[in-house]
Amino acid sequence: MMKLTEVLGKDEIMGLLGWALIFLVVAIIAAALGFGGIATASAGIARVLFFIFLVVFVVLLLTNLLRAAT
Repeated sequence: MMKLTEVLGKDEIMGLLGWALIFLVVAIIAAALGFGGIATASAGIARVLFFIFLVVFVVLLLTNLLRAAT
């Protein structure tokens, strides 16, 4: 059975999710300080990175499930 870390590596997985969290924190801080444009842009980037991570996770999960079934 193939693991997510075998395909992408632990550093790449945590890197992508880490960047999404960093942009989310930047968006929250910028919104609290009243920088609406920066907050919107950072939140958008965080959302895109999170959904990329989610799609990769689901694809690899399905791949593992299909391989295990055969």
